[in-house]
Amino acid sequence: MTSSKGLDPKRPKIYIHAGQLHVTNEEVYISTVLGSCVAVCLFDNVKRVAGMNHYLLPLWNGEGLKSLKYGNVSIKKLIESMEKKGANRMVLVAKLFGGASPQKLTNEGLMIGEKNITVAKDHLAKEGIKVVASDLGGFKGRRILMDSRTGGIKLKYTSRDEAE
Repeated sequence: MTSSKGLDPKRPKIYIHAGQLHVTNEEVYISTVLGSCVAVCLFDNVKRVAGMNHYLLPLWNGEGLKSLKYGNVSIKKLIESMEKKGANRMVLVAKLFGGASPQKLTNEGLMIGEKNITVAKDHLAKEGIKVVASDLGGFKGRRILMDSRTGGIKLKYTSRDEAE
């Protein structure tokens, strides 16, 4: 994805960091880089509303600042933001990416990537949103780019130092 092969050079590119999301009904590219973090990409094919989040930790426990860096907060806000832009929850589809685990971290208590994946799958199932594609887990980071016009995703595995 470092090359712009196949991309419209006139279309804006929006990069989101951990703890951010972007929802749009305009023609843009939304991208992020993931390690153990997870990105949920939602798309309404009827209204052409697209959105992506990028969260770092699985659950906000009610203590401290309620932030989009937590999966349970971020996914809920992503769905709400999609609906505010005109998306219909009944036709939303999801694509999930990320949740890698560094090879050296094998202790169950340190498997943040796996916990992030579980939060995404559980929350979307509870909301009745179908997951139509995913690339999750493993040991490699990912660079993803979403085409807001089609909901399509371009994915590239990253070197270890690129992933957040």
